This record gives sequence, C-alpha cells and structure tokens, in this order.
Amino acid sequence: MSDTSERPDAGPANDPFLSLKSGSTEIYLIRHADALPGAEEVSAGGYDDQALSELGRRQAEALAERLRQVSLAAVYSSPIGRAQQTAASVAAPHGLEVGVAPDLREVGLGPIGPEAAGTLTPEELAGMLRSRLREIAIIAVTTGRWSSIPGSEPSTALRSRLVAVLDRIATAHPGQRVAVVSHAGAINAYLAAVLGLEQDYFFPTANTSISVVRVNGSRRMLLSLNDIGHLLATNLFTPDAAS
Repeated sequence: MSDTSERPDAGPANDPFLSLKSGSTEIYLIRHADALPGAEEVSAGGYDDQALSELGRRQAEALAERLRQVSLAAVYSSPIGRAQQTAASVAAPHGLEVGVAPDLREVGLGPIGPEAAGTLTPEELAGMLRSRLREIAIIAVTTGRWSSIPGSEPSTALRSRLVAVLDRIATAHPGQRVAVVSHAGAINAYLAAVLGLEQDYFFPTANTSISVVRVNGSRRMLLSLNDIGHLLATNLFTPDAAS
C-alpha cells in the first residue's frame, strides 16, 4: 500500500496523517520552564510576576538544545514573563523573534484561599507561591474542571480562545513547524478539545514538556504528549516539576 502522506501531491482530504507536504502545520506545544524561585531570587508580587528560577533557566537551555535541530518557522508565546523567557531560549538558536499572542495566556482563575496579609519575607513569599500553585494543581488533577473554583474562566470560553489562536497560528504557517509556549491549564484545555474529552485538565504537564499537534483546517491530530526526554537526559526532572 502506498503512503500518501509522503507524496508531494497529497492533499488534506486523502492524507490521514496530516503531513506537512499536504499543507498541515506541526505545532510544538510547550509548557514554560519552572518559575518558582527560592528566597534568594523571588520577586515581590504573585506567580505571574516571577522570572524563571535557576532550575527553570537550565530547563529552558535543555529545551532549546533539544529543538535546535528542528526546523522552526516561528516561535510564539503567552504574554506572561515566564512563557516569554522560555520562548526566547527556543527562538535564539534559530534567529527568530518571539511572537506574543495574548490568547495563549493561562486559564483565568477565581480566588484560591486567603490573600496574604502584610509584608512577607522572601522565604515566606517563596513558600506561599509554592503552596498556592500546589493547591491549584490538586484542584486540577482531582476534579479536571476549573468550575470548582468560583469566578474562573468558563470551559467553553477557555477552549474556544485556545482553539482559535492555535488555528490562527496554523493558518499562518502551512507546511511548517512552529513552537508555541503556553501554560499547563491552557495546554490541557486545548488538547482536551482536540481529543474530545470532557475534563479541561487531564494530565500533569511538566515544565518545558513538549506535546506535538498537527493542524490542517478543522482537522487536528495529536502526535505526542508531555515529552520530557530533554529533562530526563539532563537530570532536570522531578515529580514535583509536573505541578
């Protein structure tokens, strides 16, 4: 049987694997590197105000090396700093600028737990950030739905914006590979939509993990999920890195 996915004239209608030769776009969907600094690096503010930690910077370097030989046409990022820093590491070896796409941002969450009162020491702030992120992870993994947190972005809106922005990126790069750096909740919701799952969160997305999707029009195919080979090879993965 001939392999139509490798024929230059194969179109999307007769290409079950959505090959690049048929005009599909291959998207490397990446979670940002670790951004939970210790007391020596933590910045005033919340999680979105933090830069990559020392561990995160090493993870981003390992990710960049992993993707160095991949022919990337573009690199896109969420507007949040930790995602942009990760994306910059990926883009640099390819001589690319990072395109910021606001709709790649993380799921909007309602309040979780009591707000911190008064001035925290760096040690207390670093600990509080870790505790809060773990609270969010526990809710995500045990319920699979953000609706359990009042005031959170509705599932339909979350999925719609992520599918729309990734479809726009795919349309802009037919027959090419692109890297997209986003967040655990956002990546879960998009892939849940691709797979037709009810839960918005169904797997613990590791920092700098790579999931690969091919897109051609309304057709989407998941090729790999939560690949952390570059972290395992450099001893930069621990179970907590998935939270």
